[in-house]
Amino acid sequence: MQAELRISGGDAVGELVALIAWLRSQRELQGRVRPVTGPPASEELGGAVDLITVALGSGGAVGMVLARALTAWLTNRHSDVILTVTTQTGTVTLEAKRASDPLPLLKEVLRHEADSGDEA
Repeated sequence: MQAELRISGGDAVGELVALIAWLRSQRELQGRVRPVTGPPASEELGGAVDLITVALGSGGAVGMVLARALTAWLTNRHSDVILTVTTQTGTVTLEAKRASDPLPLLKEVLRHEADSGDEA
């Protein structure tokens, strides 16, 4: 099971790179974070980072670590960043400037992912 993280608004590629660095600095997430690049445009040498995948496993603990890490990252953004987190069980979209406390929403979508994995 995995979560897909997408950024829109502002400097999306720069914010994705910053988010990758932030997530990789979290001990419990090391080795679970992978940038995904899109195909390059005809005049480009390589594709830009489109999204981030995070391997969640089936226990649920990694999902809660990810929720806390994303909450901390979002609350420290100074631009109009929109974060979309998608799992097999749902999607939540959060705006950094409007998210007073994104943790409950993130826990909801990530907890359901862990719950569905325990049943499979």
